[in-house]
Amino acid sequence: MEPLAELIEDRGAAASDAEFFRSPQFLEAEGTTHSLRITLDGSTLTAPIVVRQIEGTGHIDAISPYGYPGLRYEGEAGPPMAPSVIDFSATGLVSAFLRHSLGGEVPLTGATARNLCLLSDPAAPRKSRPSDRRQIRRNLELGYEVDFVAGPETDPEARGGFFRAYTDTMVRTDAAERYFFSEEYFELILSSEKTWLALARDTEGTIAAASIAAVSDGLMHYYLSGTADSHLRDSPMKNVIEAMIEFAAGKGLPLNLGGGISPGDPLEEFKRGFANREEQWFTSELVCDPATYEELSPAEAPEGFFPAYRA
Repeated sequence: MEPLAELIEDRGAAASDAEFFRSPQFLEAEGTTHSLRITLDGSTLTAPIVVRQIEGTGHIDAISPYGYPGLRYEGEAGPPMAPSVIDFSATGLVSAFLRHSLGGEVPLTGATARNLCLLSDPAAPRKSRPSDRRQIRRNLELGYEVDFVAGPETDPEARGGFFRAYTDTMVRTDAAERYFFSEEYFELILSSEKTWLALARDTEGTIAAASIAAVSDGLMHYYLSGTADSHLRDSPMKNVIEAMIEFAAGKGLPLNLGGGISPGDPLEEFKRGFANREEQWFTSELVCDPATYEELSPAEAPEGFFPAYRA
């Protein structure tokens, strides 16, 4: 039987309360519209996706929500499958950009290596730079404390402090518009039982730095964080990361710190100071309707940009 793909007008078909990146709260916050289901012999693969109109045409394409949502097996997992053998004709999609889960075998062949993710794994010796350890100790001496609040138990004061620290960081780093999330976005994802808010406070109780910790697919993820401009000099985020490593280890989980914006950039180098393991992250760029894809794509699209017609 040829693998057959279909679009399901229900994001819940790909949802899972057990994994943050497929939780109903995360999928709603990300504006997920559909599920992509691939039917195989004796099993299915399902992924949450956002279906989009291709401007100026009557066509549609799709993209995964942010993070590591992946394709979820129902039934027995098989060997990696070539996208070229899947019949996408029933979906009506021109293309689909899929973000895979981190770790484990990618279910599709030909996947593209993207970010190298940095992890702190409790199964290996801890790692930290002497300069980071000194800064963490100094902050403790100054009275900084880090505490964890379960996502659904966070109050408006905690969420507001996190939102201000996060937004300060996005403005300070001139982040892309995609990363400026609303307070409603954070309220939604923190309603997932797979989340915690890690909060670094100074002696007056002011939130100096904060991060969301989220559990998905056997990892705890350092997911969206920020430091308030007023406390930047003390680098309290180092205390947050150190506390998150211990928090994750207490649950028997590696902490995924993610990577940088580009290989070797300052963000990646900062995270390397705490990491003792690397994990390659992959995406799949699927051309579902080759003829239409070719028709829509410009003759000189930037190399590596997908889909080419959105360059």
